[in-house]
Amino acid sequence: MPTDPRLLTLTQWLSPSYPIGSFAFSHGLEAAIAEGWITDADTLQTWLAGVLTQGSGRSDAILIWTAYRADTPDTVNQIAEAFSPSAERRREAQRQGAAFARATCDVWGIDLPDLMLPVALGRAAKLVDLDPGDLVALYLHSFASNLTQAAQRLMPLGQTGAQCVLHHLTPVCAQIAHDTEHSTLDDIHSNAFLSDIAAMRHEGLEPRLFQS
Repeated sequence: MPTDPRLLTLTQWLSPSYPIGSFAFSHGLEAAIAEGWITDADTLQTWLAGVLTQGSGRSDAILIWTAYRADTPDTVNQIAEAFSPSAERRREAQRQGAAFARATCDVWGIDLPDLMLPVALGRAAKLVDLDPGDLVALYLHSFASNLTQAAQRLMPLGQTGAQCVLHHLTPVCAQIAHDTEHSTLDDIHSNAFLSDIAAMRHEGLEPRLFQS
């Protein structure tokens, strides 16, 4: 049975080569490492698992699902902006979402306004008729991969250690995609308090490598 080309489109959107500048953002990870909250592969894996299951990862999954189902993305985007715990987090999602919209409009010829990244992804998937469940799982995996790569630049993790972390987070990403399928905007919350605090502290961190 041939591979569904729509799955390949999703992998293209969520590839590090897609021009949204995700490599420039650490999602507060840089501040967390500077504070000594993350020191090795085990603490990195625990941190990222918490962000995925209890923090912005889960929230982004819900935003993708709801943006996909919505007639228009406006309300979903307003909620996404309102739930950003820091100015840098909001800017991170805005800049990546705007870059995603520009590239995707040019390539696929769709009408996609500048939106927060998860909202833009959900809306684009609806317009191009892609599977939202696959999108959520791949987005979370890409999100974890980007942060793992950021950690490699910030601490002595190594390539093998980084890949072990990502390997253990893979089933977590798939489970979140399944668990959030029927969620609504009312289900958005964050219990990953240290992650949100790290995002706030990063705004005053000097020197730094990342924009968030």
